[in-house]
Amino acid sequence: MAEALINVLLEQLVTVAFDHTKEAVKLILNAETEVKKFRSNLKAIQAVLEDAEKQQVENASVRNWLDELNDVSYKMVDVLDEWNTEILKQEAMRVPSEKKETFKKVCFSISSTCFCFGPVNKATHLYRVATEIKELNEKLTMIAAQKEQFGFHQSSTRRVDEQLIKSLETSSFVDISRIFGREEAQADLLNKLLSESSEEEKEIPIIPLVGMGGMGKTTLAQLAYNNENVKTYFDKRVWVCVSDPFDSVKIAKAIISGTGNTAPDSTELQVVLQCMSRCLEGMKFLIVLDDVWTENQREWESLKLPIMMRTCVVGSKIVVTTRKERVAEIMGATIHMIHLKKLSDENCLALFNSIAYLGREMDEANGFGSIGEKIAKKCDGLPLAVKTLGALLHYKKKKNEWEEILNSNIWALKEVEQQVFQPLLLSYYELAPAVRRCLLYCATFPKDNQFSEDNLIKLWMSQDYLSGKDYKEKEKLGRNVFGTLVMRSFFQDVVEEVGVDEYKNITVCCKMHDIVHDFVQFLNRNECFTAEVKEADKEILRISEEVRHLTLMFVPYESSFLDLISPANCKKLRTLATFDSKISSVDLIAISKMKCLRTLNLSNNAIEEFPEEMGALIHLRYLDLSRNWRLEKLPDSVGNLYNLQTLRLDGCDELSALPESMGNLTKLRHLHNKYCRNLAYLPRGIARLTSLQTLDFCPVMDGECLKLEDLGSLDQLEGSLKIVIKTFKGKLNDATSEAHKARLWSKKLYFLTIEIALLTEEQTQRTADILLEALRPHQDLLHLNIWGDTLWPCSAVPSWMIPLQNLRSLELWRFRGFECLPPLGTLPFLEEFSVSGMDKVKRVGHEFLGMPNSQTTSSSSSSVFFPKLKKLYLTELCEWEHWEEVGGDGVTIMPCLDHLQIYHCPKLVNLPLFLQNTALSKVIISGCRQSIIIPIMPANCDVEIEDEIEDSEDERVETETHIVSQIDEEITVIT
Repeated sequence: MAEALINVLLEQLVTVAFDHTKEAVKLILNAETEVKKFRSNLKAIQAVLEDAEKQQVENASVRNWLDELNDVSYKMVDVLDEWNTEILKQEAMRVPSEKKETFKKVCFSISSTCFCFGPVNKATHLYRVATEIKELNEKLTMIAAQKEQFGFHQSSTRRVDEQLIKSLETSSFVDISRIFGREEAQADLLNKLLSESSEEEKEIPIIPLVGMGGMGKTTLAQLAYNNENVKTYFDKRVWVCVSDPFDSVKIAKAIISGTGNTAPDSTELQVVLQCMSRCLEGMKFLIVLDDVWTENQREWESLKLPIMMRTCVVGSKIVVTTRKERVAEIMGATIHMIHLKKLSDENCLALFNSIAYLGREMDEANGFGSIGEKIAKKCDGLPLAVKTLGALLHYKKKKNEWEEILNSNIWALKEVEQQVFQPLLLSYYELAPAVRRCLLYCATFPKDNQFSEDNLIKLWMSQDYLSGKDYKEKEKLGRNVFGTLVMRSFFQDVVEEVGVDEYKNITVCCKMHDIVHDFVQFLNRNECFTAEVKEADKEILRISEEVRHLTLMFVPYESSFLDLISPANCKKLRTLATFDSKISSVDLIAISKMKCLRTLNLSNNAIEEFPEEMGALIHLRYLDLSRNWRLEKLPDSVGNLYNLQTLRLDGCDELSALPESMGNLTKLRHLHNKYCRNLAYLPRGIARLTSLQTLDFCPVMDGECLKLEDLGSLDQLEGSLKIVIKTFKGKLNDATSEAHKARLWSKKLYFLTIEIALLTEEQTQRTADILLEALRPHQDLLHLNIWGDTLWPCSAVPSWMIPLQNLRSLELWRFRGFECLPPLGTLPFLEEFSVSGMDKVKRVGHEFLGMPNSQTTSSSSSSVFFPKLKKLYLTELCEWEHWEEVGGDGVTIMPCLDHLQIYHCPKLVNLPLFLQNTALSKVIISGCRQSIIIPIMPANCDVEIEDEIEDSEDERVETETHIVSQIDEEITVIT
């Protein structure tokens, strides 16, 4: 930890202290000399840090020495950051003359306790900074002298670590489908899961998997859970991470969500259990409760899961993973218990070889094999330990490197709490200092918490753990660090999650094994503290003054910080995060003491407002207020958070506007504001945030707010953006001019939603078409949604749409002027298309495929239209009558189509015959004619028909005529 911190500090001493303080501070206290001394002392200490980090595991004196070093280093980082903030503040005040008065009022919305602008006050501030540097240097000199008493070994110059310069794949190379030494246990588990229960059997079978940490209980449960026979046998499967403490309400809500239903907001157990009972009724369920710790029978019985599952179909089962046999006993499940024992030496070696020699099998026969065998034996049958060391040695190409691991003193450490920690320590010390520090920060997450790569990198950056010449370079380094931790088996269960909403963001998520979580908490126990708050507790939490990162869990509703923590113990906090909590207020006193905060995560609480004193948190880089549904506004003092890089406001339903002072946040990179239902106003000062990369939602309207044209200055925007154009009151020409100036084509957006709302009936089709034409996006766009208002008269797709050759999904809603569907059939990668509210469309045929008329009859040329289309949604085409037969010899249409939904098309007569040759597995027809003609669908296709509309006599005659016509067409084709 100290090694990485000092690396960051040395970099800052060069880039900050000399560049900005050289002239002014030197005149006051000769600070340049002090800074040089400080750097010299740090470099001397840096030479022995590698040895000190290893010794501190079992030597308390060394640990204390490192704590003192960390304390001084942290203080120096804050002093330098304070000065840098002064520079940012002055830059923020340099605004155009016509806006100077506006921003002047904003910037001085509260009194500043840190900085003043007058020459005298500025000199006073510099004097204080220089004085602090001198005092810290004196402390560091003493610490440097103390290092001699420990006899540390100086490390040789560290090599440039490939972990930090080489991009690694962010997926595990260990094939989870291959298991070693668990074949018997796997067969036993599958047999128990797939065995039929008798009708007379009242109790739901509970199958506990019991074994010490790192034995592979969760892996075995995952293999069974994803087994194809298991998927077929059970109607639904639910996976719940339980961990400690055992929270019946939370577990029941997770089960409800896992069934595909929405859990109630109530915290009353009885209410939640009643909902869970309804969700479990009438289906065959498999429920897995992973990582159960409770030995309290009352806690288990309060969940009432076996009783609730009596309404399930016979054959339902519960699987439980736990380290404790006592857990199985209180559940009355010992009869079905499966014990996981240590792997044999033979299976340990097989698992080790499958990882360490992957892609380098020849090394096993060239002298590495005997060393690897001894290392595998030292893992003592623990699969997690074997995986970790196998992943480490996979990257070591020399025999002496393998021998260093085999002969390491770490194997003999007695202070390590768990046996599996020794192999983890060996792998941990082989990480670069920056990677180690990033790993240790993950101790701030609860056990079993799933975190995303993107958000984790932002958290690391908020703590200055990543170095680089600019933000983009640091992000790239963060991705490499994440990849390293995945490849070294510190992170697991890596998945890609795709959003189902208009943003469709792809997120890489993962978890830490609970043993790895214990490990990082063990190493970071002095700086990280997690407190679980119980509703019955009334006492203030006892937190050490040396804690830097505080996580609060299960804080009850209407609690405040003063109810939980003493502000005096929070002066050094750099992270404050809450999970599963409902804090309702943020105290002025508490906030005013947390001056060192860099990361503040108060998401998913019930906070209504923040005090203006929030602006005093000048070091803050990351602020997460998402899903505080009662939050109505942010304080104006938010504009004083000059170092803020990430602001998360997703799901703040009551938030209607952002403060004018937002224009001061020139370092802001990410403004996440999705799902803010009432957010209608963004200040125009956001146009000054030229480093902004993320702006999820941008409402545009008349008045002194952010204009469409202001997006033109935000050249760094990327990822996803939703634009809502509102209330132009007959000024659509102005909107079109602004749209050109927005220059959307210059921004690397992959997800774009354009919503045109509240236009007047005077808007012409021509003007509406021109507006849409001006909103041309980047050529690499993947997902596009265009939603019109009920009066939106647009009559044609813009010319730029069809050339979007990378487009994956497209939604077109309420294009009232369209007479036919757009020609999309030639888009090579389009996978999903949804259209709604095109009132003038009567026929769908060759024009939809982008097929010339000459090709609608038999043709010798072969063509594939919609080659990748998987999902097709056709909704509210109120005048649509015919879906025409098109194509001919050699023409293939929608070969990959899997899902077709047709809603509220009351005049539609038929579906085309080409659907027989698709991959359809699901067809839903709702609100259509009773006599709609449906061809024979592919085998295994499920067809659902809902809310049929009864035909009139004329419609029945029309249907019969169409059937005759269709038969004639088929005869013609055959002939």
